[in-house]
Amino acid sequence: MSTFLVLGANRGIGLELARLLHERGDKVIATCRQSSPSLDGLGVQTETGVDIASLDSLRQLASRLEGTNIDAVLVVAGILERTSLDDLNPESIKRQFEINALGPLQVAATLRHLIRPGGKFGMLTSRMGSIADNTSGGAYGYRMSKAAVNAAGKSLAHDLAPQKISVVLLHPGYVRTDMTGGNGNLDAQESAAMLIARFDELTSETSGSFVHANGESLPW
Repeated sequence: MSTFLVLGANRGIGLELARLLHERGDKVIATCRQSSPSLDGLGVQTETGVDIASLDSLRQLASRLEGTNIDAVLVVAGILERTSLDDLNPESIKRQFEINALGPLQVAATLRHLIRPGGKFGMLTSRMGSIADNTSGGAYGYRMSKAAVNAAGKSLAHDLAPQKISVVLLHPGYVRTDMTGGNGNLDAQESAAMLIARFDELTSETSGSFVHANGESLPW
């Protein structure tokens, strides 16, 4: 049995990750800003009041978890707000950057000492953060924030290597969630199952990779 810390687990992909990991027998510590009836019903350890955009919030979480040996961390929390040239909203772009890019980096900085040697650190990103794969433009805040978290993840793979922690950047696919307005070609549970498979196969040799939930290697 491994201990997984899932940040952003009250709904959508995070909830399904927590559910599937718990059902296969792993210990799950699920964090969120506010819990949900679905999360409460899983029977996993839940830490509420956790905001990955707040360094103080993460430091408080680290204090509560002190002494816990964590095998794997999955940072799922994120936001998507549409921004275009015709309706450019700098505050929205900053907000997405703080949550989608700076948030996971802060998680790594504050919680890495709780991850055992040989452990894993995963971040949900998006192929929309790929510069090479951008064929449609737009979505400035989301694309920029995901490109930034990809850069952070690559650096983390180097910086956490001495601690023998492997890092992966995971694109979940086009998933039907609240974030996508219910649009997509995958249910959250289908995506979560594939993400767990990718996480399970992560090794030190593949640390720093950017992969689709289906196993496809994605371009930067």
